[in-house]
Amino acid sequence: MRPAARIAILIAVVVALVITLASCAGPDAAQSPGYVSGDGTVTVLADQGDALDLAGTSFAGEAVDVADFRGQVVLVNTWYASCPPCRAEAPDLVALDARDDVQIVGVNGRDDAPTVEAFDRTFGVEFPSIDDADGAATAALQGVVAMNAVPTTLVLDPDGRLYARIVGRADPSTLSALIEDALAEGA
Repeated sequence: MRPAARIAILIAVVVALVITLASCAGPDAAQSPGYVSGDGTVTVLADQGDALDLAGTSFAGEAVDVADFRGQVVLVNTWYASCPPCRAEAPDLVALDARDDVQIVGVNGRDDAPTVEAFDRTFGVEFPSIDDADGAATAALQGVVAMNAVPTTLVLDPDGRLYARIVGRADPSTLSALIEDALAEGA
């Protein structure tokens, strides 16, 4: 192979790589097959304010309202099935949802019901996810806390007040510590 042909192939590979990476984090990421990923940044909120008002309909057609879970720590997790960090953290969320003092509520605005059902079967998910195809749940959250990436996990204390936010994949030990702190805060 001639040196000029090797250089042309190398340039094509580099351009393809740059375009692929840019589609994951560019301003149009919400419309692209990529995602805007977070870095796992945790923000504990000093002024929790009023209880979070978040309700919708699950993919199974059932009403979901975080107010129904008062007395438990609620983790509100934005996700979608083809999001790599969402898939990576799913087993950790399933394990936390098995606790009696924790309830997970997903928010998914990208997938249809069959895709969500397949994801739930694959990972053993039993917690509800709000079908946010209309963007109403995300808009309600955006008015309270910046929703900069998928996944984002919000930790609500047992009184339903926003306690913390994790942008990106939630580390299980960090989540466990935040749950314990939120339980103590709500006591």
